Amino acid sequence: MTWTPDDMPDQTGRTAVVTGPTAGGLGYFTALELLRHGARVVLAGRSADKLDEAAVALLREVPGGKVERLVLDLTSLAAVRAAAAQAADLGAIDLLVNNAGVMATAYSRTVDGLEVQLATNHFGPFLLTGLLLPQLAAAGDARVVTVSSLMHRMARSAPLGDARTTPTSYGAVGTWQVYSQTKLANLLFTYELDRRLRAAGSPVTALAAHPGIATTRLMRNGPLERIPLGRPVVETAMRAVFQTPAAGAWPTLMAATADVPGGTFTGPSRLGEWAGPAQVVRSTGRSHSTADQGALWELSERTVGLTYP
Repeated sequence: MTWTPDDMPDQTGRTAVVTGPTAGGLGYFTALELLRHGARVVLAGRSADKLDEAAVALLREVPGGKVERLVLDLTSLAAVRAAAAQAADLGAIDLLVNNAGVMATAYSRTVDGLEVQLATNHFGPFLLTGLLLPQLAAAGDARVVTVSSLMHRMARSAPLGDARTTPTSYGAVGTWQVYSQTKLANLLFTYELDRRLRAAGSPVTALAAHPGIATTRLMRNGPLERIPLGRPVVETAMRAVFQTPAAGAWPTLMAATADVPGGTFTGPSRLGEWAGPAQVVRSTGRSHSTADQGALWELSERTVGLTYP
């Protein structure tokens, strides 16, 4: 079965929190389709100015849509807690989309001493999900959708070491390996979260998605910026081969709204999952390691200082 937004059911009455909704990106187009289908959408991002920009663009597309803003900095555990406290005013939450992320950045540490990719792509979303879980459970039939990547296949191991240890190598290869590990972590987290929610009798389910390869700002402003061919050449090649951010959001939207069970992973259906309508896909055997899932969960709880569910 393949899926496009034409298959999306009415979302009227649902509240969706979407992280990383910068205009033009995957989160933006995820928010746009949810808004078009009647959802109340909460844009959660680090920059108030960019949230305003995204909100204006969304309301231009969907006049009268219900759009709210939540300042959220995933690189700071304290800031995540502050954002979650503000989100308490939202009431029940039907959908949390953990979309925000960074890709193959230069080495740096967050205020908490965490490597920035692991902090932004995994530990921050792990904490946010746990803090919002009571509001998700209150909705009665809520979902947590976490955006992974095809790059999870490149991870040689799960990121199970001391989260505050300085890596011995962090060059061009090392930064991509860390990124791949964070995308593997997204899947390990999703599968373990869904298992724990079922065991706890929670009405919340956890799913994951990947966008294939989409021409997002994350790609253009991240590692591809450093390619010596120059931005115009790179962008032309990307548009010829990869899919648009709007289509890249389809797997996330499928996981968020289609009649699929918890633990489902969705992605594009064509060109080796690079592009095309969404469908249910498979992740690597490593992502299904229950030992790694449990070990990452315990490490994450210790790192962020929160135990759930």
